[in-house]
Amino acid sequence: MELFLIVLVLLGLIGLSMILNRFIPFVPVPLIQIVLGVGIAYLPSGIHLPLNPELFFVLFIAPLLFNDGKRMPREQLWNLRLPIILLALGLVFVTVFIMGYVIHWMIPSIPLAAAFALAAILSPTDAVAVGALAGRSALPKSLMHLLEGEALMNDASGLVAFKFAVAATVTGFFSLFQAASSFTVIALGGLACGVILSYLLIRLRMFIRRSGMEDVTMHMLILLLTPFILYMAAEEIGVSGILAVVAGGITHAVERDHSESVMAKLQVVSTSTWSVVLFILNGTVFLILGLQIPAVTTVIFRDATISNTDVIAYIVVISLCLLTLRFIWNYVFLKERWISEEKDEPLPHMHSVILITISGVRGTLTLAGAFSIPFVLQDGSAFPERSLIIFLAAGVILFTLIAASILLPLLAAKHTKLDSPDHASIEYLAHKKVIGSVMNVLKEEMNYENKTATLSVISRYEKLYHMPLQKENSSALKARATEANLRMICLRAEQAETEHLLETGQISEDTAYHLQKHIKEIEAALSNQMKLNLFLITSLLKRLMAQLTSHKKKNLKTKIQEMRFARIRMSKAAIAAIREHISEDTKQASTELINNYYKSIERLSMQAQYPQGKELLEKQKKELQLKAIQIERNEVQALFESGEINRDIANNLRRSINYFEATILEEEISS
Repeated sequence: MELFLIVLVLLGLIGLSMILNRFIPFVPVPLIQIVLGVGIAYLPSGIHLPLNPELFFVLFIAPLLFNDGKRMPREQLWNLRLPIILLALGLVFVTVFIMGYVIHWMIPSIPLAAAFALAAILSPTDAVAVGALAGRSALPKSLMHLLEGEALMNDASGLVAFKFAVAATVTGFFSLFQAASSFTVIALGGLACGVILSYLLIRLRMFIRRSGMEDVTMHMLILLLTPFILYMAAEEIGVSGILAVVAGGITHAVERDHSESVMAKLQVVSTSTWSVVLFILNGTVFLILGLQIPAVTTVIFRDATISNTDVIAYIVVISLCLLTLRFIWNYVFLKERWISEEKDEPLPHMHSVILITISGVRGTLTLAGAFSIPFVLQDGSAFPERSLIIFLAAGVILFTLIAASILLPLLAAKHTKLDSPDHASIEYLAHKKVIGSVMNVLKEEMNYENKTATLSVISRYEKLYHMPLQKENSSALKARATEANLRMICLRAEQAETEHLLETGQISEDTAYHLQKHIKEIEAALSNQMKLNLFLITSLLKRLMAQLTSHKKKNLKTKIQEMRFARIRMSKAAIAAIREHISEDTKQASTELINNYYKSIERLSMQAQYPQGKELLEKQKKELQLKAIQIERNEVQALFESGEINRDIANNLRRSINYFEATILEEEISS
């Protein structure tokens, strides 16, 4: 029961971290989650969750790296193979060698072999942390691909080096030849194991499908179990489980590209399911990191033999040395052509090197590795300075996370200004991708009963899909402001017409009250993003309450007719108001709004003349529209999490989705 309560608390804190991030967007979500983890660990009756490294690797690292491998562009991974190898192998081993001596020289109480172990576990960057921070920093795609490829590959090299360093400390024996040959076998064996097992699992799914079992839930279950099977099988035979899940993810991505049209529904379910799973796993990883910090710091701060000031200085010096070494390595070996894209203005070499250096954040993989250090040596004595090593690892993690959180947005902002003309192009392509996903799902689920409604909804998305790119320049921003002003004029005209209809007795007080309240809610929603979200929630609740109480209402048909009559008059009043404000600058926006109001009048008139024939069609259309909106939101979130769009573009896309949803809900008042 206690474990169940801990899981519930962690899930609640993940949700709370996302809410807090909305109010303090300049603080990345990982840092918020770490702080929340520290906070509940320090509470008198707080959560104390011991970190089991083996369980942590299989439960969290395996599925996260599997997903990273699945979404990593294979072409980019292959094109960047040389710089990735230089970072994932060359830089890791150089870091272990140099930092091992630096740590031993600075802290003589840590033996050289143990210092190599600490340097090894500090050498790999964390793919989860890199992705979490890069999403808000708008790093160039070429740099993101390089960082992701490095983080995917250097985990194995760092952990293997750590394993041999720990073994050397425990046994007092080390063989360079044995270490090199073992690393080759472990790495290549892990890659081969991942590819072969993934191929077999894919063939199993194909066999199940050919047997007539097209159940998406079952196929999804096999996909969810795949990273755990790959990791555990690879570790069982003595090869790298991390490289196995990475290779498995890449293999599944290739299979997905070939079978996308055949299993379109599975791809939709898979995207939605994985987005939820990864959201929970990512959040839990950083919460667990926060939960470990109090226990780690307490041991060191209470140790009278160690100066707290010296320990903090050690963390700062080690972190700065790691960044300096990373900077020098990239400055010497990184070629500008590796990270330049033809469609983008090339980034200055020094700027690229600095971005890659700051992006080398360490994460929970480092802490989990540190916790896996044994307590005793082969002769039964205690492992030298085990608690200090764990504390230093945790400190370096926090240092690199905080440094990247502060510096990356500032440095990446300069790059954003350089290629700002392409910002609109990225948003346009993302918009088309979102719309394409919606149309594919709607076409997949179209049947004889809903064909007319589905084609009607798809037609709207087809028009949006084929709209030309409009650059987000000053004239475009001015057009948006003009449209917003005209809509506010329309709402005021509708409000005035409602008051006139009430004064002349053409509508009842109850109808006027609902119309006026709805107009005010729409006005507030269009003027403020937070009010818009509140309006969407309250509209859904009111719709639900209306459905629950509709059977109790008397003269429902009369009220609906009265509401439609009022809406037609309000639309005509809005058209008249727009025509009074038409000018050369507002002509295009005014014409579009007038056409929309005429369509609304036509729809309301048709409903009044043929209520029974149109009722089912309108209901189907509304259900499909709301479903399409949810698909849009899921796709935007997936693009943001994969790093294809930054937070600003995601918010722009969500704003358009919210506005469309507000328009749909506004129409409900007349239906």
